[in-house]
Amino acid sequence: MGDPAQRAWARLSNVVMHYRVAGDGDPVVLLHGWPQTSHEWRHVTPLLSGRHRVIAPDLRGLGDSSRPLDGYDSRSIASDVAELVEHLGITGFHLVGHDWGGPTAFALACLRPQAVRTLTIVDVTIPGIGPDISQGGKRWHHAFHMTADLPERLVEGRERDYLAWFYREFTWQPNAISESDLDEYVRTYSQPGAMRAGFAYYRNIPRNMADNRALKESGFKLPMPVLAVGGARMEARGRGQEPETSLREIADDVRGMVVAESGHFVPEEQPQVLAHALLEFFAAH
Repeated sequence: MGDPAQRAWARLSNVVMHYRVAGDGDPVVLLHGWPQTSHEWRHVTPLLSGRHRVIAPDLRGLGDSSRPLDGYDSRSIASDVAELVEHLGITGFHLVGHDWGGPTAFALACLRPQAVRTLTIVDVTIPGIGPDISQGGKRWHHAFHMTADLPERLVEGRERDYLAWFYREFTWQPNAISESDLDEYVRTYSQPGAMRAGFAYYRNIPRNMADNRALKESGFKLPMPVLAVGGARMEARGRGQEPETSLREIADDVRGMVVAESGHFVPEEQPQVLAHALLEFFAAH
């Protein structure tokens, strides 16, 4: 099934945001991770758009959105998405975030709790809350990406080789990310400033951790129902039950789900399983 989404751009306060939109009904906002773009939702969108209006933006600095020099902490990126939603005239919506889209979605749910009807976090933990997002250093690329200037110098001109390693090593399902998908990702990540922007997400981990720990210590709890999804295949970098463990520390209404036969890239490895779970979760709330 092809992706029915239409492409559009919105000029916001601090970024020109590219987004894809499809379908009608209760709105759903899908936030992608690294090293991906809104393209990662190409299989999920057709499965949701029969019942929902689906909006999938390219986050600040990534995809076909503009690349400001700063503002890559989760709160700032969440503010971009909040402004996009308001620009589209949406007052209430379901929110889904995968990988770096997860901490962004969490920040947005904290920023606009009255607007977020449900929150789904896919295969990532919340920085500073519960299991370590870098798994105590096992996610080697976190420290590498946080190093100032060096990753950009080493990866320049080698974006395809570098990104392809992640798509290969972090998936359980072979060919979940095809050569044509790789072409699309490399098209955007090889643009000037794109890799620097992606690394900036990691360079803001300490700030995000401090913000989230302060929020937890204040006694804040997410008021909306939460679905925490992990990929079952740990050898393919799936998070298993870690997302649920993380979210239970900051929300009372949490449902956990572990997706069999999937590594980290759940929306591309098991889109039908994920979409079915999302539709059931949305319908219940």
